[in-house]
Amino acid sequence: MAESNTSRFGFVAFAETWNGRLAMLGFVIGLATELLTGQGILSQIGLG
Repeated sequence: MAESNTSRFGFVAFAETWNGRLAMLGFVIGLATELLTGQGILSQIGLG
C-alpha cells in the first residue's frame, strides 16, 4: 500500500489508475447516451 507521505499528483500509479477508470466511465456514458438519444456526441452538443 502507498505510504502517507507519497505524492498522489503527477504521473504516479495512483493518479494514472484513477485517470484510466474515469476515462472508461466517460466512454461508457458517451456510448449509452448515443444509444438512448440516437444522436452522436457532437450532434448533442451542437457541433455536428
